[in-house]
Amino acid sequence: MPGTAADLPGIAAEQPGTHPALSACRFAGLELCNRFAVAPMTRVSATEDGLATPEMADYYAAFAEGGFGLLITEGTYTDRAFSQGYLHQPGITDEAQAAAWRPVVERARAAGARVVLQLMHAGAVSQGNRFRDRAAGPSAVRPLGEQLDKYRGSGRWPVPMEMTRRQIAEAVDGFAAAAVRARDAGFDGVEIHAANGYLLDQFLTPYTNLRTDEHGGDVEARLRLVRDVTAQVRGATGTGFTVGVRLSQGKVNDPAWRWPGGDAEARTIFTAAATAGADYLHLAGSGRDWFPEGRTLPALARTVTGLPVIANGGLHRDAVARRVLDEGHADLLAIGTAALANPDLPRRVAAGMVRAEFDPRLLEPLATLDNARAHAHA
Repeated sequence: MPGTAADLPGIAAEQPGTHPALSACRFAGLELCNRFAVAPMTRVSATEDGLATPEMADYYAAFAEGGFGLLITEGTYTDRAFSQGYLHQPGITDEAQAAAWRPVVERARAAGARVVLQLMHAGAVSQGNRFRDRAAGPSAVRPLGEQLDKYRGSGRWPVPMEMTRRQIAEAVDGFAAAAVRARDAGFDGVEIHAANGYLLDQFLTPYTNLRTDEHGGDVEARLRLVRDVTAQVRGATGTGFTVGVRLSQGKVNDPAWRWPGGDAEARTIFTAAATAGADYLHLAGSGRDWFPEGRTLPALARTVTGLPVIANGGLHRDAVARRVLDEGHADLLAIGTAALANPDLPRRVAAGMVRAEFDPRLLEPLATLDNARAHAHA
């Protein structure tokens, strides 16, 4: 989208080469050319059987060629039971799916980026699973709101099955096996999706977790699944492979939710992930809270754990992004919709170029690559 700085308030050009995110860094064992990361964004553009496609390789390569130092993939399902959340979601449950990811990784790495695969189990908010005809979660509690139409869902969420102990153990094993496949496919690391209302977050949330066994009750018990998955993934993949954990307060179906215990609960959650073996934490949606009285959640996570932290949310605003890095709130900036509008965002920032505004039609009526391409040529 052509224009001048005056035409595009909030995303204007700046002095070339002055942004703190342009500096190279070592992050969680990864050498990165800068501090710009592509946030994980669901695009539901894999084949019906969960294989990454050449079009997906083009999509991720564009971010790498545009200068992003780290790419975090869309959430990828981990087992052939209850983890798949969306039709045409990519998976990594077998060698065929892992092999389909290899060209994606190879192209991105050849362009200078590092690539982390996000591992996701949808749990109760699954709205498209070719392996099961019913979702499963911590308790038989209907999720709030309605299914997401941009990901091919419609109507109210069904009431999920309550997972048995055996099914929980199988889910943990699925994360670990998927992480090993990701490592062997060439990924630089994995990110465990414990945010946004998906399975691990459902276990953490008191209104979706009504269990009375070892997985329910106080926050320490509700964190058991996050700890177990992180520890199993860490143990299965070994040293030298990066393991991150993504956390959030808000959810896809309840964006206003906040941890009821405030900072004390946040400290408990961050500590649990760190002590279980995480190399970094990724705080999703933290932009809703820039800048509260006292410390931000990313800054609290960084202070409490000593781990490097990725911040996400509202970081397309230069003043916010600069402050996040300059004041030590986080180590990396995860960019979402602004990256969709500007796959070459880091190069634009380095050159002091004006950036395009995000057009919601890129994700409407479906958040697919086909839809985005059709809109671009409209």
